[in-house]
Order: sequence, then C-alpha cells, then structure tokens
Amino acid sequence: MADYILSGCSAADLSKEHFERIGVRYICFHYMMDDVLYPDDLGQTMSADVFYARMAKGAMTKTSQVNISEYVDYFSAMCEEGKDIVHVTLSSGISGTYNSACSAALIVKERFPEREIYVIDSLGASSGYGLILDTAAAMRDSGLSAKELADWITENRLKLHHWFFSTDLSSYVRGGRISKIRTKKNVIKEIVQKMVENADKGTDYDGKCYISMSACREDAEEVARLVEARFPKLNGKVLINNIGGLIGSHTGPGTVALFFWGRERVD
Repeated sequence: MADYILSGCSAADLSKEHFERIGVRYICFHYMMDDVLYPDDLGQTMSADVFYARMAKGAMTKTSQVNISEYVDYFSAMCEEGKDIVHVTLSSGISGTYNSACSAALIVKERFPEREIYVIDSLGASSGYGLILDTAAAMRDSGLSAKELADWITENRLKLHHWFFSTDLSSYVRGGRISKIRTKKNVIKEIVQKMVENADKGTDYDGKCYISMSACREDAEEVARLVEARFPKLNGKVLINNIGGLIGSHTGPGTVALFFWGRERVD
C-alpha cells in the first residue's frame, strides 16, 4: 500500500463510487443556485437531473472555488494520518484553485515539516481531469513513489485530450474553441474524428476513454457507440459521467465532452 494519499476535487466529474473504488480522495467545490449555496458533491446533495432541469427553467447559478482555509483543513487531516499527499487540481486556466492549494500546502508544511505535499495543476477539467486521476491511481498501485507520481503527472498531463460540443454552440464559437458545424449528427462525427486523428496509436488506441455530459445522455451514448466502433482495442467500454455542478454551471445542459490519451497537445 502506498505511503501517501492521492487526491483531487469534485470538478473531476467522476462518481462518488468511482473515487472510492480507485482510492482517491476529493474536496468539493461549491455553487450557488438562485442564491442558495450547495456543495458540488458528485450529485449527492442535488442530482444532475434536478440540477439541469432547474437550469433549463431559468435558475441562475454561480460558482466558488475551494478557498485556502478549506484546503488547510483538508490537507492537515491527511497529514495527521502520517501520510504524504499528491493533490491534483482543476486547471489553473479556469480556476484559481491551484494557487489556493499551493498556498495552503505551504501553511500546512509549517505545521507538519516531515510531510511532503505535491500540488499539481492538471491543466484539465471534468472527466478529462478525472481520467488523469484514474490513471494516476493505477500508477500509484504499481508502486510509484509520491514524487515519481507527481513528476509523471506533470510530464504527461498535456497528453490528455479534451474535445467537446454543445447542442447550442454559440458560446463555444465565440470563444474560438470549436468551429461551427451545422448539424448535431455532423458534430458528433467530427468529435470522434478528432480522436482518430489525435489518440495514442490512432485507431489502435488501447487506453481508456471517458465522456461527460450535461442532460443529453442520448448524444453521449451516440458518441460512445461511434468511439467503440472505431477503436476496437479500447480498455473497456466508454465511461459516461455527468458534468457536475461546478462545470455545469458554466456549460449548462446539452454539452458532451470526450477525453482520451494522445499526442501531446499545445496549450
């Protein structure tokens, strides 16, 4: 058993059962819906179905990151167990949580100077970030030390690809994230083609593939069907997760995101 704890946050959009199965701990972000504060706790307090139904009816949402004080309490509890920590955060490109975690780690290290706390920016989000954690858990179980694992994640995080679309593409087009494609059928084909072009070993890709979605399971299942048909050597079936409250507050319903390991991307 590893002498350290691998940790992430709820924005990795894995299920509670998945986190528990792979032995990865997590800290929860928060979101407000119609001025009521909720934890982004993997659908335990508010299910994804209820969350997106309320958004569709006009509920207003905003999010807040994990603050330094919360991180200090979270890291301290693990250090009190006598364990070092490898904590992987949501991308610094969309949240300040990486900086908060780094600041908290410095504070906790003063109290527990014998402990090591490695904080790594995943440069990812949603179940792409989750796939990094899942892969890291397997590498931890293979015997990597805390530093070796932290170094591996840092060196390989840009090989995790994130491709997404929405049934309403207007916000993504304005942001320059994806070209406008006129029909949903075509955009589904295009996102799978992106995997063909970028996946490690091409259509011989033998890693895992995750999808996250916001209240559009039929679209996600169609992407999964096409991926499984094009990539016969996949490691298991495509896993479909819900986009949680933190990311979903910004995407709204109707988003599908596809994640896989491939050639190093340029961020």
